[in-house]
Amino acid sequence: MTPLQRRYVEASPFALLASGGPEGVDCSPRGDDSGVVRVVDDRTLHLPDRRGNNRIDSLRNIVRGGRVALLFLVPGIGLSLRVNGRARLRTDPALREAFAVEGKLPATVVEVTVDEVYSQCPKAIVRSGLWDPGRHRTPDELPTAGQIMAEVTADDVDGEAYDREYRGRMRRTLY
Repeated sequence: MTPLQRRYVEASPFALLASGGPEGVDCSPRGDDSGVVRVVDDRTLHLPDRRGNNRIDSLRNIVRGGRVALLFLVPGIGLSLRVNGRARLRTDPALREAFAVEGKLPATVVEVTVDEVYSQCPKAIVRSGLWDPGRHRTPDELPTAGQIMAEVTADDVDGEAYDREYRGRMRRTLY
């Protein structure tokens, strides 16, 4: 990783983590207010495994094979940066403590050994209008999380209750 690539990665609050395993490919969003990963050195990144939807697809894939890709985005910037590498899960208490937020530690830290780093062409971001506020959607234009949960569970999940409790649950479980 070059010094300029490192600056971009350190500025990124959001990345997509892709991994593959016997069940298929997984891609999950990762984000943190102070930067989504910490650059340890030119070949090593640390990514805290924060609370999410309680699926462990990425973690399972890392344990089984370890090949990962990260796609970093910085709000307002058209460039994206991709890192390909090999990952392993770290559970050292001191390392997890270094990523504590509001006294809450990540379950693990994903350590990525960088193999390749690429700048991605910004055309897809430009075409999508991703950072253009005039093209942003409003929540009432799309289904809610509760509506989707009710649909995929054949109404085993009460979608209205899920949505009603969502904000409080988010505050309690963000970290």
